[in-house]
Amino acid sequence: MKITHFGHACVLVEIERDAGTVRLLFDPGAYSTDFEGVRDLDAVLITHEHPDHVDVARLAPLLAQNPAARLIADPGSGKLLQDAGLAHETVGEGDTVTVAEVPVQVLAGDHAVIHPDLPCTHNNGYLVDDRLLHPGDAFVLSPQPVDILLLPTGGPWMKASEAIDYLRVVAPRVAIPIHQAGLAAVHQQLHQQLFRNLGPERCTVQVLDHAAATAV
Repeated sequence: MKITHFGHACVLVEIERDAGTVRLLFDPGAYSTDFEGVRDLDAVLITHEHPDHVDVARLAPLLAQNPAARLIADPGSGKLLQDAGLAHETVGEGDTVTVAEVPVQVLAGDHAVIHPDLPCTHNNGYLVDDRLLHPGDAFVLSPQPVDILLLPTGGPWMKASEAIDYLRVVAPRVAIPIHQAGLAAVHQQLHQQLFRNLGPERCTVQVLDHAAATAV
């Protein structure tokens, strides 16, 4: 498996199959950059409707350059995409979709609470190929062991101690910090060091270089 981090929550996952490489792009949002040139996508998956996870203005031309890609989203994003005239599939709790032989299990629920006075937003977590978990904006738990966790690092809905506790519960082989755009560089490094120092003993925290494909 190769993973490319385009900043914040946007990640390209490439999985080798006998028929070729399956390419899945997650959460191309407003805080992410350089995903616009990605080609040969099999699917684009959206965890929820917040603009840092789905930038409709850049999503439309991306899909135009990837005509074979399926657009898969949660119900909240589904309405947004429908209003934008983008053909898509809406998935939720209990669904499993197969994209070019790769199973993607939907672990649906609510976005983590930012403040009780704000409306509740739906959130899909995605378990890819029974190995990699993109939780979106919630501390989503998988019903089975996770090999690679895309670990939220910062946001108005979380604090570092919660991310550390989540990392301990999931206990993946590899944790890749994401959702970090709202933190200054020095704070990103601080959180990453906390993950390394306080995470599970056998877990490697791997920070990816921007827009560089990395074997994991």
